[in-house]
Amino acid sequence: MINISLKLFIFLILISGNMQSQDQLPFKSIPKYPDNYKSGNIVLRMIQGLGYRYFWATEGLRDKDLKYRPSNEAMSSYEILEHIYGLAETINNASSKKVNYRPYREAPKNFESIRRETLKHLQLAANRFNNLSYNEISSNEIIFESDDGQISVFPLWNLINGQISDALYHTGQIVSFRRTTGNPINKGVNVFIGRTKEL
Repeated sequence: MINISLKLFIFLILISGNMQSQDQLPFKSIPKYPDNYKSGNIVLRMIQGLGYRYFWATEGLRDKDLKYRPSNEAMSSYEILEHIYGLAETINNASSKKVNYRPYREAPKNFESIRRETLKHLQLAANRFNNLSYNEISSNEIIFESDDGQISVFPLWNLINGQISDALYHTGQIVSFRRTTGNPINKGVNVFIGRTKEL
């Protein structure tokens, strides 16, 4: 009897831990805005806006949605999510002054992992940019290293018009594609306010 109770207790802990980890994904809402316009806070807010859009664009995606592609030549929604993962990884690496290796390392192997890790990359980057001054943020660069050891370095400006903007663009594709497959995002999502009205 004790053995059965112990197994049941462990099972309930595992289930609640899994549910809790899903509930704790970042960017379900956008945090309160900073109280100043420091350079780092501008980048922080852009990443938070991206994270919020990505969270709701990917919330409740079905297998049918992930497989959708508008034409044979176009990327599927799942392939777009793999691409966004790589962009988020680069954003995170730039925030911590780490090298980005090209070609990309492989993305996680399933949708849940890609979603969780993409949001995690964005959250880590947002935390690092938080409240950085102009002088502090100026030392951040995007560093790429190719297979042959060639290194390319770009200023942080390129992160804004590159990876952050590109990830926003592709997140919009996911929103559009899932509408096409009959699974639109939650109608309560308000990207201006950064909160979602419960329906």
